[in-house]
Amino acid sequence: MNGRSIEVLLIEDSPGDVRLTKEALKEGKILNNLHVVNDGVEAMSFLRKQGGYQSSPAPDLILLDLNMPKKDGREVLSEIKADPKLKSIPVVVLTTSSAEEDILKSYDLHANCYITKPVDLDQFIKVVKSINNFWLNIVELPPNIK
Repeated sequence: MNGRSIEVLLIEDSPGDVRLTKEALKEGKILNNLHVVNDGVEAMSFLRKQGGYQSSPAPDLILLDLNMPKKDGREVLSEIKADPKLKSIPVVVLTTSSAEEDILKSYDLHANCYITKPVDLDQFIKVVKSINNFWLNIVELPPNIK
């Protein structure tokens, strides 16, 4: 990763899950900047540098919840993967849904992986740390194109 910090975009409407994700990423000791948006409309504005997001950085990794207001995660995933400028950004679906149709649909829309959020607090933190470790330590991410 040549020493630069990693830009992570968390698209999540639950304040509790945002807080837990921040804590888990902080404990991961990896240099990352976490950006949080609360719905799909805001997410697409961030990614396309529209509205108040003109100076937002291009994320290296996206953590995406499926069930959100305004525009759900499935629509966001579809838009990201259909956009030539965004489609190479890895998207980790991190959601409470373990429904087979959501899993299949997410992979059909080219999610890079699908993780069901554990209800247990310690397990949730463990899962986020493992995402952090895998995607930010082990995997070679595509170059961040500004």
